[in-house]
Amino acid sequence: MRLGVLDVGSNTVHLVAVDARSGGHPTPMSDWKTTMKLVEFLDADGALNDKGQAKLIKNVAEASELANTLQCDEVMAFATSAVRSATNQKKVLDRVEKESGIRLEVLTGEEEAVLTFLAVRRWYGWSAGRIINLDIGGGSLELSTGTDEHPEKAFSLDLGAGRLTHNWFDTDPPSRKKINILRDYIDAELAEPAQQLKNCGHANLAVGTSKTFRTLARLTGAAPSSAGPRVKRTLTAPGLRQLIAFISRMTASDRAELEGVSSDRSHQIVAGALVAEASMRALGLEKIEICPWALREGVILRRIDKGLD
Repeated sequence: MRLGVLDVGSNTVHLVAVDARSGGHPTPMSDWKTTMKLVEFLDADGALNDKGQAKLIKNVAEASELANTLQCDEVMAFATSAVRSATNQKKVLDRVEKESGIRLEVLTGEEEAVLTFLAVRRWYGWSAGRIINLDIGGGSLELSTGTDEHPEKAFSLDLGAGRLTHNWFDTDPPSRKKINILRDYIDAELAEPAQQLKNCGHANLAVGTSKTFRTLARLTGAAPSSAGPRVKRTLTAPGLRQLIAFISRMTASDRAELEGVSSDRSHQIVAGALVAEASMRALGLEKIEICPWALREGVILRRIDKGLD
């Protein structure tokens, strides 16, 4: 059965097509995405403005046409943080459906964390023991921990790299004062969730998912994506601190010249690094392993578990 997964995130609209089978490895046979940056289209009242809606509809319609071309038997379309937090969410969803034919399911933050955790658990298996997972998106940060496939605790915080960049940084590069104030804000937001996660017990494996973590690991010496998904990649706290000191003094255009940093994300990598560093510090993690699977794989795995016709 060919499944299409249409992921409307805060940074991109991303379509993955997979030939799925029970017990099989969900390997994409087609992968398409386009930059969206939805959080930049939220107005002062938190509503997605007309320009953002038009861009979203165009991208979703293009993805839908591609899914038809790829002969997907089913398309699972969902949206995450930026649409979730939009004050005019229902209006946006209705308009997208009317003009593109696609009805987006808005995942709650907890659902996002739970599905990402499922993907991480399947990747590492039962032998990994207790896992703690961190995922930095454009609009939110998801945190989860557990010993089974469903986490015991799962949190979603509005600490996405794109959201924080848009809300906090007004110069390029950001001022040292703004960075320090943002650090304090992130620490305060993380304090209670981090304590609850630590109360669950010591994690045998700490994991990072998302493009932000992959980029940070690459910038601190991890293997490039061309080496394949099964190469072990790690990110250390000391390496991350050194990286922040380096990239926080650079402009977005200069950061885009660094190997592993895409031009559409170079402006938000500093905020993403600050969230990663604060999260690891709050949870007492000196090292995390980078998992190639995340939310989209979790959605696919959940669908396969329900049975394929």
